[in-house]
Amino acid sequence: MPNWEKLVDSRERLFWTLHTAGWVGFAIIYYIGSFLHDMRSIWLLIIMLNAYAGWLLTIPLRYIYRKALTLSPLKMIAMVGICLYITALVWALVKNLNYWEIYKKGYRPEEWYMYFTNTINSLIMVTCWTGGYFGIKNYQMLLKEKQNVLRASTMAHQAQIRMLRYQLNPHFLFNTLNAISTLILMKENKTADAMVSRLSDFLRYSLDKDPIRKVPLIQEVKVLELYLEIEKVRFEDRLSVVWDIDEKTKDALVPSLILQPLIENSIKYAISKASEGGQICISAKGFGRDLMLNVSDNGPGAEITDGNLPPSEGGGVGLQNIQERLQALYLDNYAFAISHNYPSGVKVNIRIPYELSEKSDGSLDEN
Repeated sequence: MPNWEKLVDSRERLFWTLHTAGWVGFAIIYYIGSFLHDMRSIWLLIIMLNAYAGWLLTIPLRYIYRKALTLSPLKMIAMVGICLYITALVWALVKNLNYWEIYKKGYRPEEWYMYFTNTINSLIMVTCWTGGYFGIKNYQMLLKEKQNVLRASTMAHQAQIRMLRYQLNPHFLFNTLNAISTLILMKENKTADAMVSRLSDFLRYSLDKDPIRKVPLIQEVKVLELYLEIEKVRFEDRLSVVWDIDEKTKDALVPSLILQPLIENSIKYAISKASEGGQICISAKGFGRDLMLNVSDNGPGAEITDGNLPPSEGGGVGLQNIQERLQALYLDNYAFAISHNYPSGVKVNIRIPYELSEKSDGSLDEN
């Protein structure tokens, strides 16, 4: 938040700053105006006393006006008008006393009511103070309302991202548990134990990570390797993975587990459907100010219509989830494209802004 917005947001500090600055400005202008007349040096004291009296007398108006804001419009106008006039009248009296008793050295007019003259000038000044007070008050209310709207929008935005991030595909979990059960029945306890450990690490990472925050690509690669190791237990030699990660992109920030649904789609609709299995290629490259992410397979391919896959071939919640997360995180500064991978298979390209992390050790426990 800029410094001036912090000042406006702090009501107490803002009031005393503007209140004092306004009366100091009044004194300076009043003093400059005295150059037009041949005034004695004691006139400076009169100016200071008048400005101080104005500063002092308008302080109660703040609390009166605060109370007036809770009243109906007619009552508020009546209260403000009466208090404004009384304050201006008292200030005019003080100014006249200063003028006659100090500047004129005790000279008094014959009629006592003369001390209450020249109220119009005081009324104009106090009216300006009142206008400034209500103007700043309304601005503060608008600023507060704007902050509340932005806060509500941010909370809804974050809730949306969290909701999208936590829509885990149950098929992976069920298939993995079935594989573990099979390993136990086959008395391959060591392999089953290793698979349980990997599944635990993967699920802990999935649920513990704040989906609002982005993670370094190297960290994303490590958790994807963990996920693929679990899948390799199921598919053994039928699953082949090729990594093509540019060294310069390892510290680039990406949404956590943004590629996992794409890899899961490739396994479900490409690798599992081919008796001999297949290959998944995962690449990341920098291109200008963008980061290009790519997941492709050499499976039987799919029918792509208008850049979308049919639900029966992987175009379901997972891909929609990815696009909605990208939209929520990057607005329109991203690209998501599905195309044929030649000679066979499906390829998904993602373009996001190239953002570097300040530090990354690749730890799955990093917060």
